[in-house]
Amino acid sequence: MHISRPHSLQLLTLHLLALSAAQYDPVKDFCRRFGHQSAVVDNKLYVDGGSVNWKPFTESSQNYTNTFFLYSDLSGEMHGMPPQYATLSKNATVPSVSGGVLWADAVNKRLYLFGGDHRQAPPPARATLYGYDILHDQWDASAPADTITPTSYGAGVSVAGRGEAYYYGGWASNASAAGWGPGPPRASSRLVRYAMDANAWSSLAGPDAVARADGAMVYIPAGGAGMLVYLGGSADLHGNGTAAPQPLDEVFLYDIAGARWYAQATSGHTPTARRRFCGGATWAQDQSSYNIYIYGGAGFPPNTTGYDDIHILTIPSFQWIRGADSAGGNTSKPFPKSMMTCNVVNGGQMLVVGGAFADTNATAGMCDDAEDAGGQHNVALGESDVWAAYQPALTTYAVPPDIRAAVGGQATGGATVTAPATGFDAPGLSVLMTRTAAVATRSPTRSVSAPSTELAPPAASGLSVGGIAGIAAGGAVLVVGVLAAGCCCVIRHRQKHYRGPRQTGPEYRRPRRCRLWRITRTRDRRRSRPCHCRLARPSSCRPTACTSSTSRCSSNTNAATGGPATPTTPTTSLRRPSAAETLMPTLTPSLLPPSPLRLATHCAPDTLASAAEDPSPVDPRSPWVKQQQQTPSTPPRTPIRSPRRSSGAASGSRGPLPGSPYFATAPLLPPVEFPPYQPA
Repeated sequence: MHISRPHSLQLLTLHLLALSAAQYDPVKDFCRRFGHQSAVVDNKLYVDGGSVNWKPFTESSQNYTNTFFLYSDLSGEMHGMPPQYATLSKNATVPSVSGGVLWADAVNKRLYLFGGDHRQAPPPARATLYGYDILHDQWDASAPADTITPTSYGAGVSVAGRGEAYYYGGWASNASAAGWGPGPPRASSRLVRYAMDANAWSSLAGPDAVARADGAMVYIPAGGAGMLVYLGGSADLHGNGTAAPQPLDEVFLYDIAGARWYAQATSGHTPTARRRFCGGATWAQDQSSYNIYIYGGAGFPPNTTGYDDIHILTIPSFQWIRGADSAGGNTSKPFPKSMMTCNVVNGGQMLVVGGAFADTNATAGMCDDAEDAGGQHNVALGESDVWAAYQPALTTYAVPPDIRAAVGGQATGGATVTAPATGFDAPGLSVLMTRTAAVATRSPTRSVSAPSTELAPPAASGLSVGGIAGIAAGGAVLVVGVLAAGCCCVIRHRQKHYRGPRQTGPEYRRPRRCRLWRITRTRDRRRSRPCHCRLARPSSCRPTACTSSTSRCSSNTNAATGGPATPTTPTTSLRRPSAAETLMPTLTPSLLPPSPLRLATHCAPDTLASAAEDPSPVDPRSPWVKQQQQTPSTPPRTPIRSPRRSSGAASGSRGPLPGSPYFATAPLLPPVEFPPYQPA
C-alpha cells in the first residue's frame, strides 16, 4: 500500500479539522449565536452558519464561526422549546457564512444558501448557490448568472408555492464577493429573483435608486400573485458604505404579478429606525388583515444600544401597533439584541433564534441558553402574553385583541378598517389590497415520497451527543488512517532498503510478504486450493505449527508425521480481532518486521529451527545468509526491532517478551504452505 504525500497531508488536515470541531458540543456548549441563517420545512427549523460563543462566556470570549448545521424538531417540545440536534451533514466545500439567506423549498424538500460574508476563507471566484437535499442529507452547488453579485445582510424570502426566492439589497464587500478589492462596502439597490424549478436568475430594479441593507422582507398573499413587503434597515445614500437610517414610517411593496414597486406611508406607534432586526408575517383566516411582526434590532448613532421590543404592522390599514410586551414610547427593554432570525411556524407562532446582545450591564457575561433552549425564543402571535413556551399543536392564528382594537373584526378576521388613515399613496395599491393571491398548486419536480430517515431524532435525550460521538469516531478513524499510512511508508522504505538485487530465473521464487495481522485458517471454497488465511471465522481454525518435512501447517507437529497428536500452544491468540486491530495493529517495536518476512505468525517456537533448515533457495547476498555463515547455530529467537544493525550481526539477542506475539529474525525463510482444511 502506497500513500502519496499530498494524500497524507489531506488526511492529516481533515483529521485536525475534525479534532477542532469536536472540541465543542454545538448544543451543550452553546452560549450565544448571531448572524446565522434559518428556514422551516416540514416542522423542522434549520439553522446554518453565523457566529457563536461557547461556554463559559467571559469578557475575553471569542466569536467563532459556526460550522455546524443544526435543526430543531418542531413536532416535539423539551424545556418549553423545540429540541435541537446537530446530526446533519455539511462538508468542507460548503462555506459557513454570516448574514446570508437560507431559502426554503417545501415542495421539493430542499434548502438554498445564498450570499453572506465569508469569514474562514475568501469568497469563491464566482457567486455560488449551495443547495441542501433534505431527503438525502447532502449538499450540491451551482453558479448563478454573471450579473448576480452576492451581498450580505440583505433581506431574503422564499415563496415555495410559486417556486421563487427573492433577495433585496445587502452589503457588497471583499468578504461577500471575489475581486471586490480594498474599498469600503457598498449597499445594493437590486432585487434578485431565483426561479427554483428552472434554475434561472434575474436581477430586478428596486423601489428607487437608493441602495439599502440590514432590513427585513416578508411575503403576504395579497394582489394577484402575492406581494413582498420591505421595511427598515440602512440606506447607503452616497454609495460609500455610510449607513443612514431607513425610517419605518414608510414601507415598500413589490407586486409579483405586475413586477412593480409601491411605497406607502404608515401611521400609529411607529418604531424607532433600526437595522439587523428580524420579522415574520401571518394573516387572519379570511385574509382581511395581514400582520407583520418585527423584533429587536440595532440602533443608529447616538443610540447604539439597540432594542428588545415587538411591533406589529397591520395591512391594509398600514398601522403600527406596539406589542403587548414592549415598553411605552420608543424605549427598549433591558435585553437588546440584533442579527437574529425570525421564522413563523404554522401561522400561530414565531421562533426567534439567537441574536447578539449589546452587552449592557444587564447582559454582560450572560448566555442566551435559558433552560437549554439553544437561543430559541417563541412569540405566541395570537396571544397578549406574546413570550410563551412553544406549542407543537398550535397550527392556527387568531387575531389578538390589540390588533382587533385597531382594525375591528373578530379573532378569525372580519377587519373593518381596510385602508390607511390618509389614504393609499398609489391608486393601484388600493386595488391590489382588495385581492387575494391565487397561486396554483405547485407539483414537485422530483420524487419526494421517500422519508427523511436521516433527520429522525435519536431515541434518548441529549441527542447532540450522538452527533459529537460521530465526529469523534470520524476523528479516530482519521487518526488510524494517518498512522496506517505512516506505518506502510516505513515498511515500504525498509523493504526497499534491505531487499537485495532483483533475482530472476526459474529457480528463484519471490518471497511472500508477511501480514501483520492475526490470521486464522478458513476453508477455501475451491477444494483444489490450499487453505488460505484471512480475517474470518476464528473458531474454525486450530493451533498450527510448521514442520520441516512438508513446510505445511498442521494441527500439531506430531500429527504431520503420523504420530500421536500432542497439543501445541499457539503463540498468537485465535480470538476475533477488534475494530482497532482490524484497521492496524499496535505499533510496538516488536511489530516492525524487516522485509520480506517469510515465517507464518502461527508457527510454534519449537519448530523454528527445523523450519529454518528448509532447502528452498534464498538470496546469497542477504544479510541473514552472511550471519548464518558466521554463526552456524540456530539464530536466537528475538522480537523484531528497529532495522538498525551492526555489520554482520543482528541487533539485540533478548528473547520475546511474555505474552507478546513471536516473530523471528529470519528474513528469507521459505513460505509456509497450508493443507486443505479438514473439518473436525
